[in-house]
Amino acid sequence: MFCQLFGKYLIEKDVLDTASYNSIMEKLSDSRARLGVLAVADGIITESQADEINHLQTTKDARFGEIAVGEGYMSEEQLNMLLNKQGSAYAIFLSVMFETANITAAKIDELLKDFQKELGFTDDDMDGLKNDDLEQVVPIFAFSSKSYVTDICRLALANIERFVTSDFYIDKIRHISQLEYRCLAGQRLAGDLDVIIGFASAGESQAIIDIANGFARSNVSMLGIEVYDAVGEFTNCISGLFATALSKKGSKLEITPQFAYENQFAKGDAYVLPIHIHDSEVLLYISASDNVIPGNMPVVRKIMAKAGGEVTLDSKGTIVIVDDSGMSRKILRDILEEDGYAVLAEATDGLEGVLAYKTHYPDIITLDITMPNMDGTEALKEIKSYDPNAKVIMITAAGQQNKVIEALKNGAARFITKPFNKEEILKNIEEVLES
Repeated sequence: MFCQLFGKYLIEKDVLDTASYNSIMEKLSDSRARLGVLAVADGIITESQADEINHLQTTKDARFGEIAVGEGYMSEEQLNMLLNKQGSAYAIFLSVMFETANITAAKIDELLKDFQKELGFTDDDMDGLKNDDLEQVVPIFAFSSKSYVTDICRLALANIERFVTSDFYIDKIRHISQLEYRCLAGQRLAGDLDVIIGFASAGESQAIIDIANGFARSNVSMLGIEVYDAVGEFTNCISGLFATALSKKGSKLEITPQFAYENQFAKGDAYVLPIHIHDSEVLLYISASDNVIPGNMPVVRKIMAKAGGEVTLDSKGTIVIVDDSGMSRKILRDILEEDGYAVLAEATDGLEGVLAYKTHYPDIITLDITMPNMDGTEALKEIKSYDPNAKVIMITAAGQQNKVIEALKNGAARFITKPFNKEEILKNIEEVLES
């Protein structure tokens, strides 16, 4: 983030032009490999292990290296070696800027001091920025009397860096009472704390599209239900991590189904954090009271369920997928069909899921926990009442431990966490079929 902020400052001061800055950032991207890529290249971990660590990051609020060491995939010494090889973005940025723009070290030092003074950063602030340390950086920009606001901001930025890009920077958080937007996608968490988390586009929309494409690994070019669906699932990931953190402090939160609104006003006490991704702005929206109204006429973000596939003689088993997210259904279906399973049907909520089970009688049915009309837990009860031998796997984000426990007590065979991990899915499917 330091590179983007300092680069923006240099452009404003006419030290760099936009073309030179873009050239520097391109070289920076080429010079600094992701830690997981380096670890696989050096033979420290396998690609499968790297994928597992990446998946664990969606359920654990920790960096790649911390998880790799904690799970025993590498030693502290190996991590330090990789960090040294990776190099700091700050050091690489200055080096590339010197080579590209022919700015002397003395001039760079002078500009850094002016940058720090003009933006009011302390020495500690600068150290945090140079090290891309979100724990230090986020409170500088997103301080709030409500500590959970700052916590959500950090989780959101960590996941943007993880799934979307490291080419972003943020501006100071704003306290608002009303927001006019082009679109707003997110979800509400209810319980001991009532909070709405979402992403809004107030004008340009490329940044929110980038978030959707990064998380869904898609290539959508315009706003629409596919973007809202993916951004909703991305928000669900953040919400799960946040709910997990609060549960450790004794607080209980229920994650409700995602929503999307277009061309309306969000009214009530809230905060917005401007996030600039590839020079386009998106607003992280966080409510600050329980009477916030995000909009009045939600967009129907339902992506129609695809028809079922054919069962062949060599099919490993039959499955029905129930999830309100079209993105999640597609990812899960692709994994299962590529491994030889037949997906008999898809359903978009619990009511449809119960009907699909009764119609197709599959070997396994997967039920997302958080869905509109009828959630996965209620659908599970209906299915087990109809067929006590039904094999049901629950799909859940982090932070829904109480729902998971309830589902297991009501006869669910297993649960799988989002975002999906291929090995975890196939292992659980195989074991449930064999049970």
